Amino acid sequence: MKVVKKINLYTDGGCRGNGQETENLGAIGGVLIYPEKNIRKEYKQAYENTTNNKMELLAVIEGLKMLREPCEVHIFSDSAYVVNAYLQNWIVSWKLKNWTRGKAGELKNKELWIELDGLVNIHTVTFHKVKGHADNPNNNQADLLVNQAMDAHRK
Repeated sequence: MKVVKKINLYTDGGCRGNGQETENLGAIGGVLIYPEKNIRKEYKQAYENTTNNKMELLAVIEGLKMLREPCEVHIFSDSAYVVNAYLQNWIVSWKLKNWTRGKAGELKNKELWIELDGLVNIHTVTFHKVKGHADNPNNNQADLLVNQAMDAHRK
């Protein structure tokens, strides 16, 4: 029987000027930890003209894309938007309604939700909501990576 790798993924996304149609800047940051091998990988990337919610989703998507095989993944995020979609089974409802919110209208960021769900289904994923800007050093590092990416992009 093949041993499944256990991964902890801490993600964050942010956007300076969120809500503006243009002239804003967002970024993602993430920390991938392989506890059994004591390996840690970090990633960050800035994006122009985006939203905070898109960045939160993309941070998780990019982290999961880094995994080369199915793993047991614990995702830690301070984004209620992302975490609650799975913990409160919103995602199941959206899929049953053909990736819409039914009578409530279209699902924002539909393409990103579809991509995320496809990646989640490759792995055994557990989502964990963490308090942002608090006492979790890995979540704080993901936030720092977001800000570093935005600062570097503006230079």
